[in-house]
Amino acid sequence: MLEHSKLQLSKRAHAVTPFLAMEVMERAKELEAAGREVIYLCLGEPDFKTPDPVVQAVVEAVQAGETSYTHSLGRLDLREEVVAHYRSRYGVALQPEQVLVSAGTSPLMLLLFSALLEPGDEVILPDPSYACYPNFIRFFDGVVRYLPTRSEDAFQPSPQSVRQMLGPKTRALMVNSPSNPAGSVLSADWLQQLAELPITLVSDEIYHGLTYLGEERSALEFSSEVFVLGGFSKTYAMTGWRLGYMIIPVECVRTFQSLHQNFLISANNFVQVAGVAALRYGQPYVETMRLEYDRRRRFLLDGLKKIGLRVERDPVAAFYILADARHISSDSKLLAREILEATGVAVTPGVDFGPAAEGFLRFSYANSLENIERALQLLAGFLESRQA
Repeated sequence: MLEHSKLQLSKRAHAVTPFLAMEVMERAKELEAAGREVIYLCLGEPDFKTPDPVVQAVVEAVQAGETSYTHSLGRLDLREEVVAHYRSRYGVALQPEQVLVSAGTSPLMLLLFSALLEPGDEVILPDPSYACYPNFIRFFDGVVRYLPTRSEDAFQPSPQSVRQMLGPKTRALMVNSPSNPAGSVLSADWLQQLAELPITLVSDEIYHGLTYLGEERSALEFSSEVFVLGGFSKTYAMTGWRLGYMIIPVECVRTFQSLHQNFLISANNFVQVAGVAALRYGQPYVETMRLEYDRRRRFLLDGLKKIGLRVERDPVAAFYILADARHISSDSKLLAREILEATGVAVTPGVDFGPAAEGFLRFSYANSLENIERALQLLAGFLESRQA
């Protein structure tokens, strides 16, 4: 037997931590396969069908032979639709060349941080924030600087607190509005101040279109020197289609085009056709989904509070509620596992989203009202028996 295996993987690869929301989901699938009833409140996975015009457009595209490579930036008609969307919704003037289309926003984040970071460069992340951000940054030898946020600020970073963290190695700030996991929205005033800071602003706007109270604004309204991530997965119920885009400052386009050509070539042609159809014809379907999500949001909020979970700041967007369970357990991973095994209700441990969310649980209401009601009943019984 060889003393040392030749199958040596890099330290960089080993440093990527598991995505706990997926870990919970995978364990839930095992229980379901064994015959258990499982209710999934752990993932941001819309339970609606993709809008019919989108599906029909893809069927026609495949039948017409739209299965070749496209321009590395993406189909021109899709990029033009994105430009038209930002012009009509936010009053922002873009060029189609600034839009880079890819297979979801995750590969775009890989390109983004590979281009932005030198070893040791720091990126400020609000704590809590989306679980995968730190791994994208660390994979390119960047340093994550967590910025603890406050519930009274809806877990969004205040410009003053960001300014206090700026240092000689600070390269960028990443914000997410509407946010995962808090379901909050940055005010126009704060977003403008953050866009004016002397560092790169990366704005993840993947949940735009799913706001129930207040107004969502794009960072592009306040600066042309920001990177904005957007896509179709959440708003249009298209998670499995894997389609997203990044809006890039004009002077950086050529570099990102070369990166995309080399590493990803182009997004799937007929899936890009789906994006065109979504932007042209999908809004009535989005509005129907948005109204139903809002109904679920209010029902789940009320139910969580009644069974003793604390929500100090009600979410107003996306489809998540971050509930404080520290009076039950300080170990959110252990508590989420205990809940799943005992009740079949899958929820995400708060620690997945950063140190400040330890002791919290994230609930997704991207599930039917009937399932949410049943989950609340099971959780109430679990908490009563645990206290007893």
